[in-house]
Amino acid sequence: MASVYRRGNDWLVGSPEQPFVKLRIRVQVLLTVLLVLTNVIGAGIVFGLTFLITPGEGPSTAYLTALAIAVPVYVLAAVVIGASTVTVSALRAMRWALEEREPTDDERRTALRLPLRLTLIQSQLWFGGVIVFGVLALVVQPEGALSAFFAVGIAGVVVSAIAYLLTEFALRPVAARALAGRSSTDRLGAGVQRRMIVFWSLGTGAPVLGLVVAAVVALTIEEASVTRLAFVVAGLAAVVLVFGLMVTVLNARAVVGPIKAVQGALTKVGEGDFDVEVRVDDGTELGLLQAGFNEMVTGLREREQIRDLFGRHVGQAVAKAATSGEVELGGETRIVSVLMIDLIGSTSYAENRPPSEVVGMLNRFFEVVVEEVDRRDGLVNKFMGDAVLAIFGAPVDLDDHASAALASARVIAERLQTELPEVGAGIGVSTGPAVAGNVGHRSRFEYTVIGDAVNAAARLTELAKEVEGRVLVAAASVSEAGADEGRHWVDHESLVLRGRDEPTATARLA
Repeated sequence: MASVYRRGNDWLVGSPEQPFVKLRIRVQVLLTVLLVLTNVIGAGIVFGLTFLITPGEGPSTAYLTALAIAVPVYVLAAVVIGASTVTVSALRAMRWALEEREPTDDERRTALRLPLRLTLIQSQLWFGGVIVFGVLALVVQPEGALSAFFAVGIAGVVVSAIAYLLTEFALRPVAARALAGRSSTDRLGAGVQRRMIVFWSLGTGAPVLGLVVAAVVALTIEEASVTRLAFVVAGLAAVVLVFGLMVTVLNARAVVGPIKAVQGALTKVGEGDFDVEVRVDDGTELGLLQAGFNEMVTGLREREQIRDLFGRHVGQAVAKAATSGEVELGGETRIVSVLMIDLIGSTSYAENRPPSEVVGMLNRFFEVVVEEVDRRDGLVNKFMGDAVLAIFGAPVDLDDHASAALASARVIAERLQTELPEVGAGIGVSTGPAVAGNVGHRSRFEYTVIGDAVNAAARLTELAKEVEGRVLVAAASVSEAGADEGRHWVDHESLVLRGRDEPTATARLA
């Protein structure tokens, strides 16, 4: 199973895989804390703007006393009502999770739009605050009514923007559950571009519009104080700089978070770790990016598994050559060194032992051969019962293929004598031209080598069973090898190999 690449603050929102009861408690606590925080911020904006934009000498003592009582009471009531409504809405939208089943498309869409729904509830509460505090100003200090409407309205806009972003953050595990396993290209949420424009409008555009309104009022009212206008401008500028920046940062984090998760997972893929995926927890184009990354990694993982399995059957070099270009029938003539190994007395060995023991012995035998051939960049081309055919110099060029084949034969003989003393093996090596390539049919073929070097290696293997050390090689292979490897071999007699008319000079281990 692929490991999920997690973001740095997942410890706060929790994992979508956690039990739903625990997830619900965590989300509810987090939402409550964040909503209280945003409402406190809104109350601070109301107080600050009230001092700055109330005409005359500013808010009267009676007006301030009324605000000191009304604001905390209303905020507390709004939090209680909002939390209750939020809980009911969230549970209704998460009914499919309570029932532990996959959501339908409508339920998935409802769950992803939950932050917007909760923010609309928050906005309605602040709209109620506009009416309440506007009426309060009309009663206590009528000349400050317009300022009250203005201050609470600006605060409500800023709080709604912040509340949406914080709610979306808190509900990320819910979105992840709703989007789990979804690879459709349907976008379920508002697009990134639209969302960024909306939040610029709420966090920056609305306060700036307030500046325009203040300027228009100053121009149309003759008794408007230049000093008061300066205070209004300063207050709204503070809202733009502080809370506009806060909205921008939260929105940027909402966009950058999924991208950074994909970037981190992509780094792991670049390091060769295909057993990784990112959590899909966004209904916009960013969610499509997350899902697309997971689909890409799944394809790479399957491709790597197939290539690994393919390489186990035909050799990694052949697999790499086949997957990197077009595979065609036919071959090319190459000078290669061929190593062949055949067990001695395997038939009688199998007659006196259970099949499992025979298979175990063959696997240990093949293990020795494969390890030594791979170590010297050769290709184990065929397992033929209790025999093995290996090639050096094809399909990948090898500068000193003769030395590699001779060294493999020598070390394999030593290891078999030590690790499998119960059986013996004849080993032959020959160097010469051979046709290397794919043979068969377009729908089913295999990579192999055909030629005199292969035939000679097979004949030498049979004769090697009667030679001391049980390794017999063509003298031409020793001549082709370097001096370091050549010192391990001595001349043997010239032999007429089956199928040939002329004798072949041979060599054996020194």
